[in-house]
Amino acid sequence: MTSATHRSAEEIGRTARGPRPLPPLGEQRAAADLSHVDTVLSNGLRVLAVRKATVPMVEARLWIPFAGDDALHPATAEVLAETILTGTARRNRIEIDAELALIGGDIGAGVDPERLVLTGSALADKLPTFLDVLGDVLTGATYADEEIAREKERLVERIAVSRTQPRTIAREALQKHRYGDHPATREVPRAEDVAVVTPEQVRALHQASVLPRGSVMVLVGDLDPAGVVGDLEKVLGDWASDRSAVRLPPLPDLTGPNVLLVPRAGAVQSQIRLSAQTIPRTDPGYAALQLANLAYGGYFSSRLVENIRENKGYTYSAHSGFEFTDGTAVVNVDADTATDATAPALLETRYELGRLGQVPPSGDELESVRQYAIGSLLTSTSSQSGLAGQVLALASTGLGLEWLNEHPARVAAVTADEVAEAALKYFAPKRFTGVVVGDAAVLERKLLALGDVVVGEPA
Repeated sequence: MTSATHRSAEEIGRTARGPRPLPPLGEQRAAADLSHVDTVLSNGLRVLAVRKATVPMVEARLWIPFAGDDALHPATAEVLAETILTGTARRNRIEIDAELALIGGDIGAGVDPERLVLTGSALADKLPTFLDVLGDVLTGATYADEEIAREKERLVERIAVSRTQPRTIAREALQKHRYGDHPATREVPRAEDVAVVTPEQVRALHQASVLPRGSVMVLVGDLDPAGVVGDLEKVLGDWASDRSAVRLPPLPDLTGPNVLLVPRAGAVQSQIRLSAQTIPRTDPGYAALQLANLAYGGYFSSRLVENIRENKGYTYSAHSGFEFTDGTAVVNVDADTATDATAPALLETRYELGRLGQVPPSGDELESVRQYAIGSLLTSTSSQSGLAGQVLALASTGLGLEWLNEHPARVAAVTADEVAEAALKYFAPKRFTGVVVGDAAVLERKLLALGDVVVGEPA
């Protein structure tokens, strides 16, 4: 395309009379007005089956509370997640993979201190086969010695690499600073712990903790919601226990304002991680808080991004967002900076927190974040996979599809005064604690001069 015919984005967005106006926000509709069933099976498993027949597929998500107090629990849980699909009494690893491939399906597993999650998908007309494989894994996983040994070796290598990454180091430092020795902090097991996990320990953990009561299964796709519940009763009939899956103990509330400087000698970059207690999605004030967060740092056009990325160039990426754990919620602020920009970036990050409460969003800024909140929710639930993920996140805190259907209207109804109140109440700088991981020899003097910063032990 020649320069004579090419127009820039700025030129396209303008007319002879000035900038083209944005179209008004249209009438809001439900995020997912879909037929569904929300019930509990006889074994205690909560099931949400949602019909979304956009493609002839079904997405499955199984969420199992998976907390543990034992020192080796994180390592054993990680090995379990890596090997749960490597064979059962009826199928070996190759047979599981082959059977899933023949139905256009897959199943994966992941674990963290709060939960074990199995995710998968299959062609809709092959859903009975998919559920049979899943049920077989839940009730008959064998954890063969040779499979445990093979996956442990791979896992040790991955953990060793992960623990050298600045983001992993910063996350672990933040968790310890926020929650001390709470089980929630044990997100990445130690390689030496993984190395000593035995097959017997993995089998015992499956028997004790892979339980239906208190767990949640979400199925979204081209299915009959009522009919699939009956199928699950049959397929998962042998997956039963009088005990409930183990949930994390309640997290302590966060208090500010001290930020911990975690020395990392020679680091050329620093990781800024701030965090404050907020309200969960079940709170009536959550919609206003969501808009306040978007205005602060929740999307690319936010105040924080404009300040420390666009205007000052302190960071390539800055972001704020919510972290939900069981029934609690915090808001996190993340930014990675060059060492010499760390203190100015922390200063400006705190400044924008204070400014949000004193000069809250109004007018065009509020409408911009409102459109983004509603539009991103509708986009995230437009696919079967996205809807399954959203429903699972809600169901794990006791909510259902109704919350998702009603949330666009709640966001549309939020007033400027409600956002101003949320900003003042939850984004005050004194409420935030956190960590800065970086080269203390360069950073300490400047960070201490900002106030509310203390020096901790090296990473």
